[in-house]
Amino acid sequence: MLNKIDKYILKNFLGTFVFLLGAFSVIAIVIDFTEKINDFVDRKVPISQILIYFKNFIPYILALLFPIFIFVAVIFFTSKMANRSELIAILSSGMSFKRMLRPYIIGAAIISLALLLANHYVIPKANKSRLKFEEKYLWERNYSSDDNFHIRISQNEYIYMQSYNPESKTGYRFSYEKLKGNEIIEKISADRCTYDSIAGQWKLQEAVMRNLAGIHETLDIQLFKNKTFAFKPADLIEKREAKQMMTTPELNAFINKEKQKGSQSLNEYLIEFHRRTSSPFSAFVLSIIGACIASRKVRGGSGVHLAVGLMISAIYIFLMQFSTTFAIKGNLHPLIAVWIPNFLFGLLAIYIYRKYSK
Repeated sequence: MLNKIDKYILKNFLGTFVFLLGAFSVIAIVIDFTEKINDFVDRKVPISQILIYFKNFIPYILALLFPIFIFVAVIFFTSKMANRSELIAILSSGMSFKRMLRPYIIGAAIISLALLLANHYVIPKANKSRLKFEEKYLWERNYSSDDNFHIRISQNEYIYMQSYNPESKTGYRFSYEKLKGNEIIEKISADRCTYDSIAGQWKLQEAVMRNLAGIHETLDIQLFKNKTFAFKPADLIEKREAKQMMTTPELNAFINKEKQKGSQSLNEYLIEFHRRTSSPFSAFVLSIIGACIASRKVRGGSGVHLAVGLMISAIYIFLMQFSTTFAIKGNLHPLIAVWIPNFLFGLLAIYIYRKYSK
C-alpha cells in the first residue's frame, strides 16, 4: 500500500522522466530536421511523410539513450528533495532508507515494463517505417556490378552471383551447388536468373545443369529453365539494420530459420534478441544508484549530482557497446554480453546502497 510520501516520490519520479523524454524529443527532432532539411527539399518529400518519419524517429532515439533519461530523472528530483531537506524530514519521520526506495522501485518497474513492450513490438515497427523512409528518400542507391557474393540457402545448398539488381530482381553469372557430405551431387550454372513473382520461381537463361551420382554424370543444357530454389529476392538484399526492423517473434523465427540453414554469423541477431529484455532491467539498477547518490547533500548541489549521473550513464552505455562488440568479434556468448552491464552495475548498486543506507 502506498502512503502519501510514496505517491509524492513516485509522482516526481515519473513526472521528471516524462518531462525529460518530451524535452529531448523536441531537441532531437530539431537537430535531425536541420541535418536533413536539404535532402527533404531536394527530393521534394511530402510534409505528411516527414511527420510520419519523425513520429517513428522518436521511439528509436529515446530507446537508444534510455539509461541517461532514467538516471538523470532520478538524480534531478532526488537532489532537489535533498537540497530542500525533504529527505531529512522523511527519514526523521521513522521511515528507513530501504523503505524510502520502494516508490523508486515501483517507478522503475513501470518504466521497465513500458520499455520491455516497446523493445519487443513498438520500436521494431517504428524502425521498419523509419528505415523504409530513409531508404526511399535519403539513401543513395548504388548497385555495384562486382558484388561477388556467396549465400548458404540450406544446410547443403549454396548459390553464387557475380552481381544482383534488386530493382529487376535479376542476378548475373549465377551458380548453384548441392552437396552430399563433401561431394557435389548437383550443379547449375546460368548466364542470368530472374525471379518470377507470380510463379514463385527463378527463370534461368542459358542454363547448364549437371547431376553427379558417383562416376555417372548427366548434362542438360537449356536456353530457358524455370526452377524453384530455397531463396527469394528478399534473401539477397542485405538491409541495413534489418534486425532492428523485426519484432521479437519475427526475429526469433528468422534466427531459427538461419540456424536450420546452418548459418554461423548470427551473433548480431542474438545480441539484439537478448538486449531487448536486458535493457529494460537497467531501470532498477540505475534508479537505486541514482537515488543513493542524490540523497546526500554535497557542495555544488544538483549540478554535481547531474554531472556524476551523466558520467555513470555514459559508462553504462559504453560498457554495453564494448561487451556487444566483444561478442560479435570474439567468443563471448551474446546472452552473457548483454547482461554484463546490468550485473556489474548491480554489484555497484549493492555497494552504494550499503554505504549510503548506514
